[in-house]
Amino acid sequence: MNEILQREAAITLVKDTFSRFLCDYLHLTKVSSPLIVLDGTGLNDDLNGIERPVSFPVKSLNEQRAVVVHSLAKWKRVRLKELNVDTGRGILTDMRALRPDEDYSPIHSIYVDQWDWEKHIDVTDRTLLCLKETVSAIFNALKETEQIVYQYYPDMPPQLPEKIHFIHSEELLQRFPALSPKERENAIAKAFGAVFIIGIGNKLSHGNPHDGRAADYDDWSTENEEGYKGLNGDIIVWHPLLQSAFEISSMGIRVDKNALVRQLKEKKCEQKSTLPFHSSLLSGKLPESIGGGIGQSRLCMFLLRKSHIGEVQVSVWPSEEKKKMREKGVVLL
Repeated sequence: MNEILQREAAITLVKDTFSRFLCDYLHLTKVSSPLIVLDGTGLNDDLNGIERPVSFPVKSLNEQRAVVVHSLAKWKRVRLKELNVDTGRGILTDMRALRPDEDYSPIHSIYVDQWDWEKHIDVTDRTLLCLKETVSAIFNALKETEQIVYQYYPDMPPQLPEKIHFIHSEELLQRFPALSPKERENAIAKAFGAVFIIGIGNKLSHGNPHDGRAADYDDWSTENEEGYKGLNGDIIVWHPLLQSAFEISSMGIRVDKNALVRQLKEKKCEQKSTLPFHSSLLSGKLPESIGGGIGQSRLCMFLLRKSHIGEVQVSVWPSEEKKKMREKGVVLL
C-alpha cells in the first residue's frame, strides 16, 4: 500500500472511531443532512456575520436562491423538533460546507468537514455544569480515539492530558492582559495541553470579545453560575508539531428566547427576528439544546501528527502553497 493510501486508511480509522465514541458518550444517532438550504430562511450559519455563502438560483423553484451551508448550527435544532428527539438524546451528522471567504493557512481550507451534533436538553440544563459535563464527555471520546490510534500506529503515542482545563475568556484576559487573543490561546493551551475557553462572543472587560460569534445559535450573553457571561466556548489543544493552540470544536448551549433577543440587539440585527427560524424560536416552538461542530480534518491533523490540513483532506490550494509544501517534503492530498 502506498503512502497516500496508508494515510487514507488512518484518516478513516480516526473518523470511524471518534464518531462511534461520540455517539456513545453523548447518546447521539447519526442522521443525514443537507449540503444546501434555501436563502432567506435564517437556517444558514452566519459564523462571524460577514462571511459570504456560495449561492445560486434553483430553476425548478422559480429561481429562488439556495446557499451552500457554512455549518448546520441552526438546521440541527429544527431537525431535533422534526424528529421529536427525546430529552437527553441527540443527532450527529457529517457536515460538508464551503466557506469561500476563509483565508488559506496550514489549518484553514475553503472546504469544511466536521461532525455537527445537537442534543435536546431540559430548560433546567441551561447551566455551566451541563456545558462542562458535555465538554468532558467529548474529551473522553477524543482520548479513547487517541488510544485506538496508538494501538494501530505505535509511533504516535498519546499526548492529551488526563483532563481538560476550563477557563473563562475573561479569566484568560486577566491572566495574560498584554497578549492578543491568539497569544492567550497559545499560552493556556501550552500550559495545560487541552483547554475549554468559555464565553466566546460577549464583550470582555477591555471592550472586545475574545472572538466573534453569530447572534442566533450559541448563548454567549447569559450570566453563568460563576458570574461570567456565556454558556459556550471552544475546545483547544496544544499541537506540538505546529507549536501552537489548535481549535478542534466550537460549541455551546443554544440561545433561548431571552438570549436571542439580547444578542440580536447586541449585533444590531434585530430584523432577523422575522425569519422563519428566529420566529419559531421566539414563539417557543424549538427545543432547548446544546450542540456544536467538531472538525474532522482538524482532528485527523492532530491525532495523525500532520502539519497541514491538506494532508488529511482534498481541497483547492494555490499553486504556490502546493509548491511550498512540496519543498518541505509535505504532500497534499
